[in-house]
Amino acid sequence: MELAHSLLLNEEEYNQLDEHQKAEFIFEWLQFLEKLLPVTSRTDIKENQKKLVEQLTSLLNNSPGPPTRRLVAKNLAVLYSTGDTFSVYQTIEKCNELIRSKDDSPSYLPTKLAAVVCLGYLYKKLGRILGNSFSDTVGNVLKAMKNAESQGRYEIMLSLQNMLKGLGAAAIPCHRDIYKAARSCLTDRSMAVRCAAAKCLLELQNEAVFMWSTDLDSVVTLCFKSFEGSNYDVHLAVSKLLGTVLARALTSKQATGKHNSRRISLEEVMELLGTGFLRGSHGFLRASGDMLKGTSSVSRNVRVGVTQAYVVFVSTLGGQWLERNFSAFLSHILDLVSQSHPKATQNQMDAIGCRCCVSFILRATVGGLLGEKAQIAAAKEICQAIWKLKKVVDASVSDSNLETRISTTDVTASQHALVCALQELGSLIHGLGTTAAPLLQDSSTGVLDAVISVILHPSIPVRLTAAWCLRCIAIALPSYVSLLLNRCVERLNALKSSPEAVTGFSFAIAALLGAVKHCPLGIPHGKGKVIMTVAEDLLCSASQNSRLSMQRMQAGWLLIAALMTLGPAVVQYHLPRILLLWKCVFPSSPKDLETEKTRGDSFTWQVTLEGRAGALCAIKSFVSHCAGLLTDEVLQGLLPPLPSAVDLLTQLSSISKSYGNSLKASSTVYRHKLYELLAVLPPKMYEGIFHAVLKELVVDLTIPDSQIDASTFLLPPLCHEDDLLLLGPLLQETDHQFIEEQLLLGNNIAGGSLEYDPYSIYEKLAKRDSVPKPLPPTLSVIAAATGLFGVIFCHIAETHRLQVLEQLLNSIKQTKGSRQQIVQLNVVSAFSTSLKHLANCKESLGPEEVRRSALTLVLSALESNNPLLRCAAAECWARLAQVVSDSAFTAGLAQVSFDKLKSARDVVSRTGHSLALGCLYRYLGGIGSTQHLNACVGILYTLSQDSTSPDVQAWALHSLSLIVDLAGPLYYVHVEPTLSLVLMLLLTVPPTYTEVHQSLGRCLNALITTLGPELQGDSATVSALRTSCLLGCAVMQDNPDCLVQAQAISCLQQLHMFAPRHVNLSSLVSCLCVNLCSSYLLLRRAAVACLRQLVQREAAEVSEYAVALVKESREDFTPDSEIEEIQFKFSYESFLASIDTTQEEEPAKVDDASILTSESDERFHPFSNPRWSTRVFAAECVCKIINLCENAGSAHFDITLAQERKQRDSRDDFLVLHLADLIRMAFMAATDHSDQLRLSGLQTLQIVVRKFATVPEPEFPGHLILEQYQANVGAALRPAFAPETPPDVTAKACQVCSAWIASGVVSDLNDLRRVHQLLVSSLVKVQAGKETQSQQYNESTSTMEILAVLKAWAEVYIVAIEKQKNQSDLHNHSLKTTNSAEESYRDVSSSASGLVDLVQADLGTLSKLWLAALQDFALLNLPSEYASQLPAEGGAFYTAETIENARPHYYNSWALILYATALWLTSTGFIVADPDEGVANLSRPVTPTTMCQDSSTRPSVKSPEDVNTDRFHLILGISVEFLCSPRSDAAMENIIACLHALQALFDVPWPRSKIGGDQELAVELLNVLHRLILTRESPDIQLAALEVVRLILFAAQEHVKEKRRSAEVDDGAAEKETLPEFGEGKDTGGLVPGKSLVFATLELCVCILVRQLPQLNPKLTCSPAVQSGKHLLLSEDGSRLVSAALLILSDVPAICSPEGSVSVLPTILYLIIGVLKETAVKEQDGQLPLPVAASLQALKGLLSSPMARAEKSRTAWTDLLRSALVTVLDCWDQELDEVSLLTAITVFIMSTSPEVTTIECLQKRCIDKFKVTLESKDPVVQYKCYQLLHSIFQHPNKTVSYPYIHSLASSIVGKLQETEKSKPENAAELQVVQEGIKVVTALTAAAEEEHRSHLVTCLLPILISFLLDENALGSATNTAKNLHEFALQNLMQIGPQYSSVFKKLMASSPTMKARLESAVKGNQESIKVKTAKLAKNPGKSSSIQLKTNFL
Repeated sequence: MELAHSLLLNEEEYNQLDEHQKAEFIFEWLQFLEKLLPVTSRTDIKENQKKLVEQLTSLLNNSPGPPTRRLVAKNLAVLYSTGDTFSVYQTIEKCNELIRSKDDSPSYLPTKLAAVVCLGYLYKKLGRILGNSFSDTVGNVLKAMKNAESQGRYEIMLSLQNMLKGLGAAAIPCHRDIYKAARSCLTDRSMAVRCAAAKCLLELQNEAVFMWSTDLDSVVTLCFKSFEGSNYDVHLAVSKLLGTVLARALTSKQATGKHNSRRISLEEVMELLGTGFLRGSHGFLRASGDMLKGTSSVSRNVRVGVTQAYVVFVSTLGGQWLERNFSAFLSHILDLVSQSHPKATQNQMDAIGCRCCVSFILRATVGGLLGEKAQIAAAKEICQAIWKLKKVVDASVSDSNLETRISTTDVTASQHALVCALQELGSLIHGLGTTAAPLLQDSSTGVLDAVISVILHPSIPVRLTAAWCLRCIAIALPSYVSLLLNRCVERLNALKSSPEAVTGFSFAIAALLGAVKHCPLGIPHGKGKVIMTVAEDLLCSASQNSRLSMQRMQAGWLLIAALMTLGPAVVQYHLPRILLLWKCVFPSSPKDLETEKTRGDSFTWQVTLEGRAGALCAIKSFVSHCAGLLTDEVLQGLLPPLPSAVDLLTQLSSISKSYGNSLKASSTVYRHKLYELLAVLPPKMYEGIFHAVLKELVVDLTIPDSQIDASTFLLPPLCHEDDLLLLGPLLQETDHQFIEEQLLLGNNIAGGSLEYDPYSIYEKLAKRDSVPKPLPPTLSVIAAATGLFGVIFCHIAETHRLQVLEQLLNSIKQTKGSRQQIVQLNVVSAFSTSLKHLANCKESLGPEEVRRSALTLVLSALESNNPLLRCAAAECWARLAQVVSDSAFTAGLAQVSFDKLKSARDVVSRTGHSLALGCLYRYLGGIGSTQHLNACVGILYTLSQDSTSPDVQAWALHSLSLIVDLAGPLYYVHVEPTLSLVLMLLLTVPPTYTEVHQSLGRCLNALITTLGPELQGDSATVSALRTSCLLGCAVMQDNPDCLVQAQAISCLQQLHMFAPRHVNLSSLVSCLCVNLCSSYLLLRRAAVACLRQLVQREAAEVSEYAVALVKESREDFTPDSEIEEIQFKFSYESFLASIDTTQEEEPAKVDDASILTSESDERFHPFSNPRWSTRVFAAECVCKIINLCENAGSAHFDITLAQERKQRDSRDDFLVLHLADLIRMAFMAATDHSDQLRLSGLQTLQIVVRKFATVPEPEFPGHLILEQYQANVGAALRPAFAPETPPDVTAKACQVCSAWIASGVVSDLNDLRRVHQLLVSSLVKVQAGKETQSQQYNESTSTMEILAVLKAWAEVYIVAIEKQKNQSDLHNHSLKTTNSAEESYRDVSSSASGLVDLVQADLGTLSKLWLAALQDFALLNLPSEYASQLPAEGGAFYTAETIENARPHYYNSWALILYATALWLTSTGFIVADPDEGVANLSRPVTPTTMCQDSSTRPSVKSPEDVNTDRFHLILGISVEFLCSPRSDAAMENIIACLHALQALFDVPWPRSKIGGDQELAVELLNVLHRLILTRESPDIQLAALEVVRLILFAAQEHVKEKRRSAEVDDGAAEKETLPEFGEGKDTGGLVPGKSLVFATLELCVCILVRQLPQLNPKLTCSPAVQSGKHLLLSEDGSRLVSAALLILSDVPAICSPEGSVSVLPTILYLIIGVLKETAVKEQDGQLPLPVAASLQALKGLLSSPMARAEKSRTAWTDLLRSALVTVLDCWDQELDEVSLLTAITVFIMSTSPEVTTIECLQKRCIDKFKVTLESKDPVVQYKCYQLLHSIFQHPNKTVSYPYIHSLASSIVGKLQETEKSKPENAAELQVVQEGIKVVTALTAAAEEEHRSHLVTCLLPILISFLLDENALGSATNTAKNLHEFALQNLMQIGPQYSSVFKKLMASSPTMKARLESAVKGNQESIKVKTAKLAKNPGKSSSIQLKTNFL
């Protein structure tokens, strides 16, 4: 195919190919040419033009397929428009000749069509250049149309459209002719031709004035006719034409002048449309007889078409026009269903259809075009309309005759308009959400009064819709739910004697209860009780007044059923009463039923049946909504009435016979409800009544009441969704599904409506409906029966199954005609459902006979005339094979289809059986055998080429796509032939056969999936396959049908997944962006899905292409609001994904900000005034963007860096530069009307505060960037604390408050007070307690609010205390340093102590509330078996009934409250003041559990010790309970807060004494921490846990010390030996795992150490993995963990007895020295690594332990320590840091008793090590070595220090003497020399008299050699100068000290003396200054000592 890529056609290659390949080759070349021509230079084109024109025109004669001819035409047009045009007339003439040709054979047709298409494109591109040849061409084309068949007419219409587009006004002379031709095509029998004609006329009306002036009436009538018998595509095309023409007529300016016809008015335009809506296509002109056909009702197609035309009309005029003319528009639309046109709504079906259309018009215009302000105005208008309509009713029903109310025509007629108005009002408010609050508060409009007044309307549909409208209001404005419920209950009680009021208000209450589950804030728990009482009252009083008994019975059960939706928490309190009512409603025995039958009349039976249906419905609602309460006990309670309910079912027919038709409706409803209930109950419950129920089901299915073909709602759920695509767009989701559904259901039924089943008013809505649409009872019964049949059939015996199936088959045989089809349909649906259930239960169908009957049943359906039934039967056929799961049976099924397909010639059996073959693969994946596959593929190939029937082609290809998809790798051999078949068909099937193209698309998609990643390959075959796939996609992208384009997009999406390099992204992205605005829902979906995938891989490129595209075509994009939202969501996703790869996020950033601020900057946002949902979405995007920026780089949060980078590259953009926008946006969102938007705004604000809190302001050093925005933050928060704000908003605002105060942005207390005041006000509200709670929401919302306030205070308190702690540390530190820090310290500390002061004022109150909240939390955390112990009235902040709703709020906030409480308790040091302290100044006690005591159960006064113990155990208990098993989703913050709380708790002595004294508790706590460390990897958690361990150990040490001390005091006189041993290990030294604190500590430390350093584990050290000898470098966190663990280890012996300490010592030594060995690696900077420092410190702590010297353990310790020293000495061989090891040796020498290290052999080895190290070449090592020796030489015990002095002093002096010759070169060497001199000086001081002089004589010459004279001093290096000064200073000290030696030496060496003197003189002046400086800062030694002060 690459050979096709040339400007001219490569004819040599072309001629070598076969026919198929030629077509592909040509198409590939044309495609390439289309891309090439626009970018080729004009000269090149002119050179090759002649040849190219020849090649292209010759292709016309080659009978090209539709896609090819379109490309030829496009290329010719482009060629002429860029090259020379002189030969264009020849080309046009040639095309005209081809069209004139008399050859009518089918083979010549493609050539003619190609010529027609070619003309269209030439005129479109070249336009007026060809003006003069235009009329001939049009004449010729129109002449050809007279005897053209449908394909020709289709192409001619499209071609004419192109010509008109190109010529514009120049075509006026031909307008009339074209108009005539298009008129006839608009009512063509081919739907595709109608669509094409509509497009042509749409183009024509741009210039043809007469279409919307003089001929307007006829155009309108023509469109109405065109709608007759049309399909979805025609509706779309013609309604677009009609709407546009009318809009044009209304707005045109030209109509005045030359045509002297007057301007048409809005009323007339509406009148025209209304005529079509009401009278259809035989409207107002002349009703010709053949058009009337004797039917009076309007065809549904026309009505649906006109409905869409209304929407197009208004959309074309736009939103602003609608705002201005809304009242006229509304009154006209409502008039369509009002009393002035009784014909339109003469029967219920028509009325429902019309109402549906009117609702659609209102929804699409008001809902789609208007912004929020305009929608509120529209809602007011609708409200006025409702008042007007209500007045009509009130007039006709005067108040005097309330009792004898008569129904007049007015009442019934106004009902439909009312229903539509109420529905639209509900939908509007539902969409507006809380932004509708001002509308409802506006008393002049009186929305609520209007709706509630209509609830008393005489007509039931109106009452139901009013109730539904209330439900919408309640969902939109949750604060109204309780209010409305109260109002309705009150009216219901007041008007009990009016039947309208009883039903109307019960509907309203049920609808409101259904709304509660959509309102997160709920309703008060007590409302359930109120409603239950009302319901019981209604049921009990039903029999008192026969006029009302029906309504009361219905209402009572409806309320109970709706009550169930509130869930188990409410229902469980009423369950016993409900079960009692349920029992009483049915007769208790068969005898009672008999007596019932003999009594009653038809009215009592009607009431009884309605009541029982209601009871069944209530129980079904209970089972569905309260599954949690269905215990065995409750199920037993439900059982008894079931048998009698089924008995009544069997008697229904005889009862109906006795009382006539009046019972028909009630008995149908009863059946329906019983079936529905049985279907949701567990079948085991009612096994005994299976047979009775089955009998009734079979009767229902085979002798249906209705003669309606119910296939369109019964079968789609039983077909596979992919197969439904075969049945056209009606079954797919479209934007017009709401009205198109009517066309599906056949003539006698218009779809569902609320009045068919009032019980659906409280149920959840189906996904796309705005109102529930239950079907009529006759149909619902069948649906319920098929569902129940499926369940029961699975559970009966196999023999019984056979009887049932045979009975069903017989009943199909016995019925005739249309009835037979209905029965067959019902039976197949029922059987298919039962197969589904059997497959799910994995059960078998039964023996051979059952299979045979089943097969017969399905086979007959597979050959039914109804395509939907064939589709369901094919699915059933495959399920049958799945259930039988026997390969022979399956092969048999396939064989049946093979035979049928070979012999049958009719479309029906061919389509049915071909689909059956595909479905078999779906459930039996692959069927295994290749010959079976070959046979299938062979047959389907043949069928798919049957061009006589597009249906057969489509079904066969669809089936083929299933097989390709499901046969897996077996299919590889067929891929190439299938692909070439698909391509051949794509290139030849006419575009009008869209269903074939859609099936081809599915085939191509399946083939791409089968090839999968192989498509990336480079071999010739693979690249050929890939090219074919891309070719196929290209053909489909050019197809005019939107669903085919959607297929193309998903194919390209697959290709991009497998071979991304080969998909052209730029063209794909532009195609997707254009399709995002398509009017087809499925195409938009495909585009969004594909973009989503692209964005995840190539985000940056996608966004570049998209931005470029938008810049090119700004003005083309005018999406409506819903599409707008999809686009926006997508663009946001693309940007988010791109952040990870590039810095592309900012365009999205700016968009989001502008959406919320609605700036007038047109460049950035196409959104005029977005709805609140879009803005919420924008705010969520911003939050995500901020989070992503955090990972993208620090420049986003660093203004200096961001500005630098921005200057370097202006395209870069950073978040911090938009901080002002972010804050402004968050502020606007947080103060909006919409509650959701307020929540999002506050969330954004919180994120901004958290992320930017530490960003400094570069212009004002010492200040933070957020400080300038404090006014905005305060202003954004204030409204959230207003009294009428919903609690969830206040709770969120509390979080923001605490984040703001805690962030430390504002240091000035007066500024902080603004926000602090808000928290104080909410605290006051909390104190007011339960009495003041509003009765608007559920009680758990006040729990949420209170806990949010307490959590916010806790966070502030924690931060205040932490800051204070940090400052006291800082202060201590600054005292050690200089005074300059004092000022800054004061400044900061004032803010910290100020923050503490702010909290301090309320701390008394807060602490009590915190403790109460913790106590609640502890109670709620008890396992369910302790439920009985919970307080009956609830806790401090929750009520017993709402316990489940309150739990999550406690989970959200307990951790910080716990930490704050622990901090408060430690700050008071657990010192308890008077228990009543602090209560006096509150108005009332804070909570029932003040000070954690409950007066009823405990003694009235507790001792402070008890109170403390309770609190201690409360905190400890909650922590241990949580840490024992933190849920896997437990937040890190919670775990850390909990550990911090424990740290705070053990920071003070009293709790330490509790834990120290209770060893079991301490061990348990350690075990919990151990488990936590094992399960959580986070270093923060592990460090915090180790800190707690350290404190526990410290507590135990204190305890042991205390015991020892008191024992010594008690037994002061007694002998020391008799003292009992304290500490673990007692006298034996044994430690018991599980009981021993020491053991638990060791376990935990080992766990940490081995996790960080696996080499420590002796088991592992043998394994090859660890023995590599490599040293792991620990991470920073790892080092900190290891250090913490080591320090804990060194403290362990202190809590052991001497014997115990001996048993743990080896372990501890092994670990400490092990860590030293593993981590003592040389570092570059000579610093000691943290773990090394820690191990040395731990070693020192351990060695100086008192146990080493205690009598009982001394010898053992000495032995063990010696072994440890040997271990350290043995480490030397490895490449370790000798300094660390030397330090360790020094620690041993210095810290142990002399007997450990003074053994000859050990001492010798130690000295050797020092000797070796002294010889080191590394100055740092030498320096450290000197330091260590310095300390050893000064050891007080001579036996220790002397051997070292003897062995090493001489070599030190020797080394120093060498430095006389080689002076130190740099600072490091200088340090070594200085340290060496210090060592010798110290030695001198320590030596005995006789040796001293010898040492001094050695030392002085060295020092003097370092001196410089005056001349040398000036030119000397820094090092030499420093050395000089140091030597001089030392000499000054030594001289006076050892004056005799000094003088003697000076005398003996004159050179020395001279040198010294000159140096002294030279330094005389500066010496004072120098010494002052030196005294202040002696060298650098002090800082070094800090590092190594382990000694």
